[in-house]
Amino acid sequence: MLNRQSFWRAVIWQRLKHNRMALAGALIVVGMFALAALATLVSGDPSAIDVSQSLLPPSLKHPLGTDDLGRSVLVRLLYGARISLLVGFVAVGISCLIGIFLGALAGFYGGWVDTLIMRFVDIMLCFPTFFLILAVIAFLNPSIWNIMIVIGVTSWMGVARLIRAEFLSLRERDFVQAAVALGASDMRLIFRHILPNAMSPVLVTATLGIAGAILTESALSFLGIGVQPPTPSWGNMLITGKQTLGSAWWLSVFPGLAILITVLGYNLLGEGIRDALDPRLKE
Repeated sequence: MLNRQSFWRAVIWQRLKHNRMALAGALIVVGMFALAALATLVSGDPSAIDVSQSLLPPSLKHPLGTDDLGRSVLVRLLYGARISLLVGFVAVGISCLIGIFLGALAGFYGGWVDTLIMRFVDIMLCFPTFFLILAVIAFLNPSIWNIMIVIGVTSWMGVARLIRAEFLSLRERDFVQAAVALGASDMRLIFRHILPNAMSPVLVTATLGIAGAILTESALSFLGIGVQPPTPSWGNMLITGKQTLGSAWWLSVFPGLAILITVLGYNLLGEGIRDALDPRLKE
């Protein structure tokens, strides 16, 4: 454990500090968390309707303007940030749990267990993920919890393959063989000795996966089968913007920029973490 902590402090953190793109991504991610936290402090109901204030352009009273029902775009954008971040983290958490569990079993036991699990992974990879999500959502009520679960259970295959590859490599290392000689059980070998050393690539995949989950939720909401109004989501805010694109540009621009900046931040951070974890890079 001490060696891993020393590695993270002396090598990984030093590389991240000198990676400007990774730092920019981290600042964006932290900024989005701050904006999501501000949603609880901002006075205003994101669903409050005031038709007398409909389609007002950005001003001091309404910094990002109002929509066709007179709702503040700023307030809805802040509340939408909480929805998007929640979907991203919960969906990726579900996919990582499934992928780690199945990948660990395949890589540790090998043989018919490995063959069975990896053939199932291959079958899942044959289906286009987004269309698979659309097919599942068609049979479920389009709610935020269903969206998170469906995204999670249809995007675990990459994590499973990464964990399997790491387990195949690590199970032959000397420290694992020493634990086997001392009589360690399979569960102890998996969760205490091998898995902590196999999590580095999963961290990168999870960071990039959050960006993908946010994009997927936005696309589903834009199509009308994601988060349902009046709950604000960046995706369903774009629907209103599409309908009034010629007369109210702010309804499309600001939610679109929020999605763009957030996804860019997670991608930059994920790329930075991947570069920092690459042992081929020199100090």
